[in-house]
Amino acid sequence: MADNTILIAGASGIVGRAAVARFNTLPGWRVIALSRRAPDLEGPHEHLALDLSDAAACEAASTTFANVTHVVFAALYELPGLVAGWREAAQMEMNLAFLSNLMTPLLRVAKNLRHVTLLQGTKAYGAHIAPMKVPARERWPRHQHANFYWLQEDWLRAARKGRDWRFSILRPQIIFGHGLGSPMNMLAAIGAYGSLQKARGEPLHWPGGAPYVASGTCANLLARAIEWAGTSPAAADETFNITNGDVYVWRNLWPAIAKSLGMEEGGPRPMRLSDEMPKREAEWAALVRRHGLRSWTLQQFVGDSFVYADWQFAHGRERPGPPVIVSSVKSMQAGFHHVVDTEDMLADWFDEFRRLKLLPPLS
Repeated sequence: MADNTILIAGASGIVGRAAVARFNTLPGWRVIALSRRAPDLEGPHEHLALDLSDAAACEAASTTFANVTHVVFAALYELPGLVAGWREAAQMEMNLAFLSNLMTPLLRVAKNLRHVTLLQGTKAYGAHIAPMKVPARERWPRHQHANFYWLQEDWLRAARKGRDWRFSILRPQIIFGHGLGSPMNMLAAIGAYGSLQKARGEPLHWPGGAPYVASGTCANLLARAIEWAGTSPAAADETFNITNGDVYVWRNLWPAIAKSLGMEEGGPRPMRLSDEMPKREAEWAALVRRHGLRSWTLQQFVGDSFVYADWQFAHGRERPGPPVIVSSVKSMQAGFHHVVDTEDMLADWFDEFRRLKLLPPLS
């Protein structure tokens, strides 16, 4: 019998899927993957189909939660169009409802609960509102703006009073991994754009604007951090930035990305991907047929990630933008020492996308 039972909410998303994959390999862990759609992943985990917006359904499922010792809350609600929704009260309230609908019955029945991991991100430092001071540090006072992060964190802190379990808050930056239709999947957006360009015999043109310095987080690295946070006393009741450990400028990554896609690098050709790529749905369907890819439409595969790519690539920006960098010193001092080279990570993930038949082969 497993010593630990981990419930991973949002299991079909980029973070949740990576966490399920990680804990599937660890001895002594029973994994419950909670999501409306089963994660695109083989393994010994159990899938629980549940809509977190439905409080009654969460209550009805509460018997499933009785043996849960660890929770990873990676579920996320985004409004269509993505960026505008980041400041919408309705989106914030729905994300709070996701957490409270699940945790209210779980806290009542999970008598052996030991740890909860909550995910936040760079928006905690107001990066989506104004230039942020760099490097951003976890010890800073809370940035004063409306954010569902604060709603969820305050709810969790209040629920923790008088109980023995602990929690950790992890703040990754741009997360690289696989989650079907995720609204913030740069790999899907870049991979689809590159594949369509390649099919036309064109190089990988740079579609964005002026440069800025940023950093990101591999989903597999984040999954390791989730394991560490859930088992290390040093992570109890603490907040940690989690990044690959390096920084980059998107334009400077472009040669490595082109090579990973088996393409030549092209020059600048500004393009709003969220406008232009949906017009090429028929071209994508032809690629799917020609190469025997998974039979998903471009919209099903990429979701709103072309909108996210436009944001990340600073489309339309003529002057260099402010850097978006956080410090990961605190996590290293607490004992999490893993790092990933971002260029190597991109190559590995594009290889994985080809293996999963999400993208065409190199030749």
